Parts: sequence; C-alpha cells; structure tokens
Amino acid sequence: MALRPILILPDKRLRQKAQPIAAVDDAIRALMDDMLETMYAAPGIGLAATQIGEMKRLLVLDVAKRQDEEASAEPMVFANPDIVWSSEELSTYNEGCLSIPEIYEEVERPARIRVRYLDRDNRQQEIEADGILATCLQHEIDHLNGVLFIDHISRLKREMISKKFVKAAKRDAEDAKQDKDETEARPARLEG
Repeated sequence: MALRPILILPDKRLRQKAQPIAAVDDAIRALMDDMLETMYAAPGIGLAATQIGEMKRLLVLDVAKRQDEEASAEPMVFANPDIVWSSEELSTYNEGCLSIPEIYEEVERPARIRVRYLDRDNRQQEIEADGILATCLQHEIDHLNGVLFIDHISRLKREMISKKFVKAAKRDAEDAKQDKDETEARPARLEG
C-alpha cells in the first residue's frame, strides 16, 4: 500500500469523467488499498480515484467513525458505482472535501439511494443507503462524473471558493519558481 497525493482545486483533472473498470483484478485491488490508506491518512470518510489522478470509476469510503468515534474501521469499496434509484425525499448535510480543504457547505441531496457496483471480488452488488452513507456515496460518485460538491451550492459562493483556490495555486507556483531560481543562483561548492 502507498499514500497517494490528493489533487486540490483548481486541478483540472478533478473535472474529468472517470472511465469504467473492465474488471476488478489485482491491480484494481491494489489501487483500492492505496486509496483507503490515503483516505484514512488525510483523514477523510470517502475518496474517489479521480481525486488521486486515476481516471477510473472507483471509490472507497468508511463512514463508521463519523457516526461513532468508538467504532472500528469499516472500509467499503465500489467499482463502477451507479445510482439506480433515489428517493424524492431530500436531506441536507454539511459537506467538505479532501480536494477542497477547510471548506464546508450545506448540500441538499436525495435522502435514500440504491447503488449498483462491483465489489472487491468483481461480483455485482447492490446497496441501499440513507443518512451519511447515502450522502457520501453521492458525493464520491459526483467526483467520478467530474462534479464537485461546490457545484451544488449558489454560484456566488462557488465562484468565491474557486477564486480562493486559484489564487493559492498561483501563489504556490510563484513560491516554487522563486525557490528554484534561488537554488540555481547559489554558487556551487567544491568538495574534495
């Protein structure tokens, strides 16, 4: 297993659609394990493959600790997840995202959903979810479709958040360039 870097807004890859997985094989299971390790280390309760630059329809999550601090880990993996039913009843949760750090907004989504997916053993499964599990699944499936949770809030708030992250990315790029220029400008030391 390996920790993977998480893409941060405004990285354009976050807006790309993920491609279906032909089959869950050893390579996909290894990616699932990397994603779980990355998610737990972040820490987060869900992670889509697109958030680590893998354009595959794959997500992992673990909402157990979110519901009960004493709970043990209950990792879940979903390959090619597809929402096949959603309730008309809606619920609202204060959502955040590992790719949009320190930003939280109220998002309204269907309260209950049914998702069809491939499990770790490449078997087709269905799960009916409500509460935080339904919200998390919808949030991560959105990622696989190039949609971010801020797309569900007002345009004004979304634009303010996006501008903040664009400015931060520019500042980071300028700092990195300045560091590189300073390093290259230093005289080389001869050691002998």
